[in-house]
Amino acid sequence: MRVRTVPLARLVDAIDAGTDLVAFSLVQSADGALAPYDEVVAAARAHGALVVVDATQAAGWLPFDASLADAVVVSAYKWLMGPRGAALAYLAPELRERLRPDAAGWYAGRDPHASYYGPPLRLADEARRFDISPAWFCWVGMAPALDVLLDVGLPAIRDHDVALANRLLTGLGQPPGESAIVTVEVPGAQEKVERAGVRAAVRAGRVRASFHLYSTQEDVDLALDALTS
Repeated sequence: MRVRTVPLARLVDAIDAGTDLVAFSLVQSADGALAPYDEVVAAARAHGALVVVDATQAAGWLPFDASLADAVVVSAYKWLMGPRGAALAYLAPELRERLRPDAAGWYAGRDPHASYYGPPLRLADEARRFDISPAWFCWVGMAPALDVLLDVGLPAIRDHDVALANRLLTGLGQPPGESAIVTVEVPGAQEKVERAGVRAAVRAGRVRASFHLYSTQEDVDLALDALTS
């Protein structure tokens, strides 16, 4: 197997006849850049390649059609607000038939509670055949978090999150964007945000901030006051 890595901006053009699988993050963790999802899928399909999407930084605020891809994987402790240890996946029906569930256990059975003690062993027809035994305590926290997100609705969440991100950008004299994750370069950023009690990642003078349901305009203004002082 030969693995090629390319910058996001060159991903679509890098997909060619020698490509068997395209794996990418729908939203980039480092700077919040959105991948050109439809264009990547179209290029992959034109060359018969599979599409695998890491939606960890997207699911929970960015509406997208998972069924365009062959596989979508999500760590739920980010924008889905779930406990660490919970994860979600979508597998297209055609891909399920090509994969072998090597870690199949009782929960992967067609009837889990009849799969404890022996034959006939029959895997579930749906994607649950790839599940391992549930992480019970993680899912106890995951279920109500998903309920909140579904009750509010992803379009409303996206509008809220992106509006706050753009409030920060415009307050610092930057053009608005389309992502809930932003990075800005501010001299002395580390010391400024720490003095104000603002929690944000700072790497080499660049502030990386993300905004979600629990973020408010007051939070953004507090960060702006700190960064512009």
